[in-house]
Amino acid sequence: MRDAAGRLNTDRTERPTMSTEDAVRLVPAGPADVDVIVDLWVALARGQQRHGSDLRPEANRTAVGESFARAVVTGELIVARDDDAVVGFVNFSLDHGGYERDRPRGTVTNLFVVPERRGEGIGSRLLEAAERGLASAGAAVVGLEVMAENDRAREFYRSHGYEAHRVTLTREVDDAATDAVATDDGGDVEGGGDGSNGDAEGGGANGDAEGGGANGD
Repeated sequence: MRDAAGRLNTDRTERPTMSTEDAVRLVPAGPADVDVIVDLWVALARGQQRHGSDLRPEANRTAVGESFARAVVTGELIVARDDDAVVGFVNFSLDHGGYERDRPRGTVTNLFVVPERRGEGIGSRLLEAAERGLASAGAAVVGLEVMAENDRAREFYRSHGYEAHRVTLTREVDDAATDAVATDDGGDVEGGGDGSNGDAEGGGANGDAEGGGANGD
């Protein structure tokens, strides 16, 4: 652009700027992305340990890689890409359990954005992409898990309309507690919800969907 005198204007403030949404593309992950995404998952799992997760990041690397490789084939793994760099990901799936439900349900299993790119809305875009993918697959409701002590992640999901649905309770078990359970008649405890696995929302490789948002938006 030139000014009234015909000089080339080099004022940066008058140049068009590229938004984060323009710079960061959400695309289906490919086979070449799996190793990078596994590295991000390991970082996610390490972060979740600060909130009480007992998942072992490195010990689960192989299993998580196999899970992500399958998700690439099914189209249930999306990456946020800035040029050639993967700066976030989300994976999700339509539930295919043996229980009949009133409404088909999908699960967001993991959502993560690298720390240096948080606050740009990438986590929100990844979550919305997962929701669209699940809706197109037939889901009428979307579930996920978040660690109880991860206040930032919980607030992120609340801001996107998610509400508490099931609460998972845990406790340390010692020998005395084991003996007590063995001699107890069990009472009328409502265990597990609707299945032997307690119907854990979010499940998946880590069950700790780090609401990439809270950490990722």
